[in-house]
Amino acid sequence: MSLNSTPTANRLHIAFFGKRNAGKSSVVNAVTGQDLAVVSDVKGTTTDPVSKSMELLPLGPVVIIDTPGYDDEGELGELRVKKTKQILNKTDVAVLVVDSSVGADSHDNELINLFKTKNIPFAVVYNKSDLKKVSNLQKNEISVSALNNENIYALKELIGSLHKSDEANRRIIADKISPNDIVVLVTPIDESAPKGRLILPQQQTIRDILDANAVALVTKETELCETLKKIGDKVSLVITDSQVFKTVSEIVPENILLTSFSILMARYKGFLQEAVLGAAAIDSLKDGDTVLISEGCTHHRQCNDIGTVKLPNLLKKYTGKSLEIKTSSGTEFPEDLSQFSLVIHCGGCMVTEREMLYRMKTAVDSNVPMTNYGTAIAYMNGILKRSLQIFPELYNTI
Repeated sequence: MSLNSTPTANRLHIAFFGKRNAGKSSVVNAVTGQDLAVVSDVKGTTTDPVSKSMELLPLGPVVIIDTPGYDDEGELGELRVKKTKQILNKTDVAVLVVDSSVGADSHDNELINLFKTKNIPFAVVYNKSDLKKVSNLQKNEISVSALNNENIYALKELIGSLHKSDEANRRIIADKISPNDIVVLVTPIDESAPKGRLILPQQQTIRDILDANAVALVTKETELCETLKKIGDKVSLVITDSQVFKTVSEIVPENILLTSFSILMARYKGFLQEAVLGAAAIDSLKDGDTVLISEGCTHHRQCNDIGTVKLPNLLKKYTGKSLEIKTSSGTEFPEDLSQFSLVIHCGGCMVTEREMLYRMKTAVDSNVPMTNYGTAIAYMNGILKRSLQIFPELYNTI
């Protein structure tokens, strides 16, 4: 996978915050080397978060986010500030831009407190050093001039030094397979499948298998039985789309390991253990309980959509309860989960690890169990334990 094709969710998210007219957009443009954001002397020019995926040397593939002024006012201003706070949930490195000729105030200090509360590494950038230089800087502070391009490269180096990640060591499945293993991937092609391509978790899993020098064999569930007849004794693992988990489990012999893309994504995003524990809460649902089914991306929903049709139907059939189902998508994950008895999230392929863990923490803080599509479907079909055999550290806990 080239740097230019790195999925957004796997890129370093760098967000620029600050008051109106602090020079955020000017700093963004200087850092990116292009006119990514509109620059004006008029307060509040940036009215919505502006994002761009790009290559930023020396950092590599990143998403740059320019946010509205944190001191915005009025009814619309409050909505913009709310959007800015939502951006924090997926920010890997925060950059606070302060007008050096004015200095920091309560709005800037509030942002710094939010960075610290959410454990986000951050840099404080005193812009407009051409007007006034700031001395006695702390280790994470820097004085720059976006106008004169002064200290911009040093700022990029500072941002890079703040990001600590084990992403290079995290794998989807490669650490659980060996060279020349044959892995069969079951990918249904129905009305909800995107035209002419595989969905992102399938693409990423195939690449991870190839990186392990193993063999990826892709088939539909309708051809799986015949496929296994031909090479069944050579197959090490079957990975299936959650929608056909039950069908596939009935086809795949017990001596072949079986799991799902969704379970693998939960592990990759760092919340599989919580998802496994959360699935057990399905048995505790009562009449009238409200379940949130949340997706990390937004897409056109088909008539047989898994989040709004298949999963709710399976939940109601399995529990036999009268449940209220609510849905969310994209960035609209509720900050208050107290009304819900259970949250079932998608695999999170389009959500950064930081945002996925934030959503899990929100559920934990609200004392609301949270699981994900594949884990919940496997649980309700009685095959969760089998689907975790490849992860013995979890298999032995259920």
